[in-house]
Amino acid sequence: MSVNDCGLSHIALQVRDLEKSVAFYQRYAGMQVIHQREPGIAEAQKVAWLSDLTRPFALVLVQSQSTVDTPLGPFGHIGVACASRDEIDAKVRLAEQEGVLRRAAQQSAAPVGYWAFFADPDGNTLELSYGQQIGMDVIAAQQQAGE
Repeated sequence: MSVNDCGLSHIALQVRDLEKSVAFYQRYAGMQVIHQREPGIAEAQKVAWLSDLTRPFALVLVQSQSTVDTPLGPFGHIGVACASRDEIDAKVRLAEQEGVLRRAAQQSAAPVGYWAFFADPDGNTLELSYGQQIGMDVIAAQQQAGE
């Protein structure tokens, strides 16, 4: 079976320590490594693609000893939807212990929902949320386009 990747496929970030960054996204975003390779692209030392396996989308982490890009944030962020408020609350407690909580969980009006911000090892912002309506809005737009 041949698969053609079309549409939004990944976000790539430069990182200083690939293993540390992979561990962060595994712990906080429920992602796993789906591809990994050693040096070969420009100044990259190591590369890892991570996914939560819910859709064909990857977070690409590229380790580099050169100047790391400007971090994504403080507001610009990578958003990951969670299954419950309890899941976010547990990760907020962990982030408080690890010193990576950027903004405590709060409830916002629809369609934003319940959310919190975390700082990854390179200063990028990760948002965990519950109750956002992005998935439902995409399905509704697909249905409308098919009419």
